Amino acid sequence: MKRLLLLIALAALCACSHKTESFTAVNPLTYTDIPDNDVIRVGDTYYMVSSTMFFCPGAPIMKSKDLAHWQICSYVFEYLEDDDRYNLRNGRNAYGKGQWATSLRYHDGWYWCLFVANDQKKTYIYKTRDIEKSNWEVRYTLDEKLYDASILFEDGRMFVTRENGDIRLIELEPDGSAVKPGGIDTLLLSSPKEGYGLRAEGSHIYHIGDYYYILEIDWPLEDVRTETCWRSKNLLGPYESKVVLKGKFDGREDGVAQGAIVDTPNGDWYAIMFQDHGAVGRIPTVQPVTWVDDWPIIGDNTKPLKEVTVKLAESGEDYVWDSDEFDSQTLALVWEWNHKPDNAMWSLSERAGFLRLKAGPATNIMDARNSLTQRTVGPRCKSAVSIDLSALKPGDRTGICAFQSHNASIGVEVAEDGSKHIFMSRRSPESGETVSEVAPLDQNQVYLSIRYVFTPQADDTCGADMAFFSYSLDGENWTELADGLQMLYTLDVFTGYRTTLFCYNKAGQAGGWADFDWFHQNVY
Repeated sequence: MKRLLLLIALAALCACSHKTESFTAVNPLTYTDIPDNDVIRVGDTYYMVSSTMFFCPGAPIMKSKDLAHWQICSYVFEYLEDDDRYNLRNGRNAYGKGQWATSLRYHDGWYWCLFVANDQKKTYIYKTRDIEKSNWEVRYTLDEKLYDASILFEDGRMFVTRENGDIRLIELEPDGSAVKPGGIDTLLLSSPKEGYGLRAEGSHIYHIGDYYYILEIDWPLEDVRTETCWRSKNLLGPYESKVVLKGKFDGREDGVAQGAIVDTPNGDWYAIMFQDHGAVGRIPTVQPVTWVDDWPIIGDNTKPLKEVTVKLAESGEDYVWDSDEFDSQTLALVWEWNHKPDNAMWSLSERAGFLRLKAGPATNIMDARNSLTQRTVGPRCKSAVSIDLSALKPGDRTGICAFQSHNASIGVEVAEDGSKHIFMSRRSPESGETVSEVAPLDQNQVYLSIRYVFTPQADDTCGADMAFFSYSLDGENWTELADGLQMLYTLDVFTGYRTTLFCYNKAGQAGGWADFDWFHQNVY
């Protein structure tokens, strides 16, 4: 009897050790701007890369143990080029361009990233042995534009799918250093033209089992974004296609599409696909993948799901945005600069516990160097700062901005006679900038806040994608300005709205500085 009981206990213990834990993930995952993702698994850890366009550092690497909670752990590069575009000089910029749709792979002990930068008309390839260390050690630049590319390693060779509408395959040198002379460069597939506004974009190529799979996004006219899969048993084709994800999601007309599929150590499959969600940006979801007749069907028989059972142990918390007391000597990973910073013009050490932004010359927020940005988050959030103004000089402006092409700022401006006033500015590409004086200010401390409503909740009296601006003289009693900003997601900037901390001199000269004591952001 004792032996039997022991065998039963051992069997139960063995069964428990192989039991797959699970939890319910609710989409969207982070409700913030994480577009054009690619995801890989190495061991039991998942890594994701996303587009951040012109922000620096760029190409954030996020890691996860459960496919639902993601933390930024590093960046691929500090900045792309030290030119007029990234230094916001001579009227040049990289808005809406920069690092696009990166392909992330792990091969032969190396992590690889490949992306196109439309402002440079080049393709960049980075490699590292340590994905959680920023500024990858190997960089190649190709003069050829490999648009919306995806890497495939096969039998010691390196291939890349590229372009949109007509998807081509090109062969690189095995180390990624150049396009291979005489290598493969051929058309793989041509997506339908009639009835489509967007054809075969954002491709991801995989070799799984007997098939080569190419996942891509289509956008049928008068319909929702659609994820289409092409497959062939031969790399060079012919390819057949099937819609694998299509449907409205979460009360919006926007579909869910474009992203990666990945397996778990237990053999389950999931997709990380994003949804266009207005002003907050392009937000990620996790969807189940079911293999049906060797097709990866995503969601519930191609319909995106709000809640998904993920067969992994729930682990960790999100870290893609955060509050900051500026107590560290290094910037937190959640921050990115608008273009390349001038490192002589900011500091975390000149005054302990403060972020110091020095005022360089600028005409408006769009060409102000050293503007520091952080993602906003839905469905609603508040961003607030405390600023010491005592070192500002005439012509200086400092404050916070709801930043996109159509933006608005609340801040403090110093007049020629040294007097200060709180101001509100609005800017659009069509009408330029308009500035209004809100109130005089006779103290050297101010508190500023932006309240974002991306998806209205039951207690809201406004519509979607609104931002509201407030100031306080004591940090407790706030005055919210009557007119908010109708936020618009536009492709000339091509990112979700971010809260931006700025300090620049409107008079076109070197000014003083502003000391930011803290930045607080919270969902409400």
